[in-house]
Amino acid sequence: MAKYNIRDKKEKPAAYRTAIKPEVIDVIYEQLLRKMIVEKKYKDPTYTAKKLAEEIQTNTRYISAAVSLRFQQNYAELVNGYRVREAISMLTDKRNRNMTIGDIALACGFANRQSFYSAFYRLQGKTPKQYQDEFFAKIGRSVRKRG
Repeated sequence: MAKYNIRDKKEKPAAYRTAIKPEVIDVIYEQLLRKMIVEKKYKDPTYTAKKLAEEIQTNTRYISAAVSLRFQQNYAELVNGYRVREAISMLTDKRNRNMTIGDIALACGFANRQSFYSAFYRLQGKTPKQYQDEFFAKIGRSVRKRG
């Protein structure tokens, strides 16, 4: 796994997470979902937890707590998850076959190709190109079987 700089996640609970009222976590959670799903802020490679906190008028510790409690991951993992799902959508769309993997990475919000490959491999267990090739090979087989 050293190929893509993947390290095991360290678990250490933060004491402040239990001090935040559940209602506050609920509000942050709703606002975070709106920013990610509706506004697709994850497509901006410079969109940090700090920017999110400023936009929803809270602090990064509360963002961290909400992400940890609701998604069981950290902010970077959450954002990269949205980016990888977007990349999968683009990789499996025939209309994007002329786009390079690097172009898709940038369109999904990754700052560079390496961070894209690392996140994609961590979540999917294969490279974006492998994923795309396997997808279109399966589609090709299913089309030939019907035709």
